[in-house]
Amino acid sequence: MTQAAPPQVPAGPTPQRATADAHQPRTPRQWATLAVGVLVLVALCLVAGRWQWNRYVSRDAEIERIEANYTSDPVPVDDVLPAPGAELDEADLWRPVTLEGRYETDATVLLRNRPVGGSAGFHVLVPFVTNPTPSAPDGLVVVVDRGFVPLGTDAVTPGDVPPPPAGDVEATVTLRGDEPPSGRDAPAGQVQAIATDQVLAAGPDGGGWAEGRTVGAYGQLRTEVPPAAQTLEALPKPDTDPGSHLSYAFQWAVFALGAVAGFWLLVRRDRRDARGEQTTLTAGDLLAVQDPDAARARREPRSRRPSAEDEEDALIDAQLDARQGPAPR
Repeated sequence: MTQAAPPQVPAGPTPQRATADAHQPRTPRQWATLAVGVLVLVALCLVAGRWQWNRYVSRDAEIERIEANYTSDPVPVDDVLPAPGAELDEADLWRPVTLEGRYETDATVLLRNRPVGGSAGFHVLVPFVTNPTPSAPDGLVVVVDRGFVPLGTDAVTPGDVPPPPAGDVEATVTLRGDEPPSGRDAPAGQVQAIATDQVLAAGPDGGGWAEGRTVGAYGQLRTEVPPAAQTLEALPKPDTDPGSHLSYAFQWAVFALGAVAGFWLLVRRDRRDARGEQTTLTAGDLLAVQDPDAARARREPRSRRPSAEDEEDALIDAQLDARQGPAPR
């Protein structure tokens, strides 16, 4: 009977070669370069994380101010802006106040490029002159954002702009600080920012008539008595969504920790390899990778039952031995 040849291990790397191809430790120069790179990465992550954290803190303070002021009871404007030239204190942002006086309808100006609810259009800005008081003998001039009108026939022309109520009016507005003046051009009668001086200057007669009577704030209309014959689209309530600044701050912190942890793992790997703890491949390992069936056959014990052919061969051999007799001494 012909015996099967033992499985041959395919050509491949020997154990000695596999050990020689193991990871080589890094040189001191490579470690220095890698350490500097990790430090830079960690520093950038910490800077970005701190920036996001500061934005979160600022946004959280603004939300607290909105929730405290926006729902408070209206007070006379003199309690917050007592005289011409007064600037709105940050603590009074979003506070409702009442204005008693009249609108200067002829000085109406439109605010461009400030969509509402995703719709393009214009905000209608009308100066409001308050009744005289001891601290403001000629009254205060406060720009009021009365609401929103959509675009008309093109991007420069608004739709119908209904006028405010005539005569004496009591308006309740939400106080906002003046925006920085815009340097962008705008068509006549329109502005790019709600800055009191810029809004008044864009009116047909300029802003000379209000000189010495303005304040550093404007108002967003809530209600007015008597109401206008035709109302504008109301401005939305202030947004109190905190955003994702806090989660971004934690993500940058995790990135910084990940960079440090990765560097530490590399150090441990190089130290382990330097102590010779790397795994050495044996011929059996190579055979298991290249020919799993042959490796399994080498590991399994040869305890299987003989086949029918094996039994027949054994019987024939026994008969031949019986015929030949015992071997001569």
